[in-house]
Amino acid sequence: MIQELQFSYRSDQKPVFCPGCGDFGVTAAVIKALTDLKIPRHNVVVVTGIGCSSSIAHQFATYGIHSLHGRLLPVAMGVKLANPKLTVIGAGGDGDGYGIGLNHLIHTARRNFDLTYIVMNNEIYGLTVGQYSPTSLKGMKTKSSPYGAVDNPVNPIALAITAGATYVARGFSGDIPHLAELIKNGILHKGFALIDVFSPCVTFNNYNTYDWFRERIYKLDSSNHNPKDISKALEKALEFPNNGIDRIPIGLFYEADRPTYEEEDITVSKMSVSEADKPSRELIEEILSRYR
Repeated sequence: MIQELQFSYRSDQKPVFCPGCGDFGVTAAVIKALTDLKIPRHNVVVVTGIGCSSSIAHQFATYGIHSLHGRLLPVAMGVKLANPKLTVIGAGGDGDGYGIGLNHLIHTARRNFDLTYIVMNNEIYGLTVGQYSPTSLKGMKTKSSPYGAVDNPVNPIALAITAGATYVARGFSGDIPHLAELIKNGILHKGFALIDVFSPCVTFNNYNTYDWFRERIYKLDSSNHNPKDISKALEKALEFPNNGIDRIPIGLFYEADRPTYEEEDITVSKMSVSEADKPSRELIEEILSRYR
């Protein structure tokens, strides 16, 4: 029974997503990826930020941290530094990750921490009921842009590649098997993995719907794409949204092999909290008593 439980990843918490939300598909894909990999659930930590998608941590029977808006990556890095043996998954939305948290994405990528970061990109701020987000297409009409957004959208794929991420992919929550494979390979990859996921918001984004994506997406693995070639990866990354919206690639854009931050930082590789001499219960109680 215990053996079965450690590979049972779905919690008993009731989801708060709207019916039809793309984040249901992301939840299913993460559970499938973990089930295929058979990582004991006590070795998995899911770190989230703030937003509709960030409540996803409650859907897993793993360790989880619901952190601050846009700050999930620093928390995830801290977890990995404390115990490099853990499988650490960051999960948040496009507003959380590409807005307030964009600087952390750049620095986590360049450091190449061994983390998997899943961004549920619905191109809208859902939790605050429908303002345009960093990935909303130019001209999109929302509550905060009734005449159409004037900003050019962020290109997270191109940004992650140039920042130094060593696994960069894009999935679609309407294709769970394909997305689960991307997540599984992102977890297996040694280094920082960004998986951007088109995850439609059925309540506040009536433009970027499931059908809208299905009419436009195509898979990179069916186009003889070489993810080891950074110039080709960037060429594919710029297809959307920079060069238009009629043809949108999904799949693995780029993968590279270079040492992780944990491997290169001698203070991490030689000594982590998990391997340090654990303080006695008496010492912990004595320290805590000072602050009571």
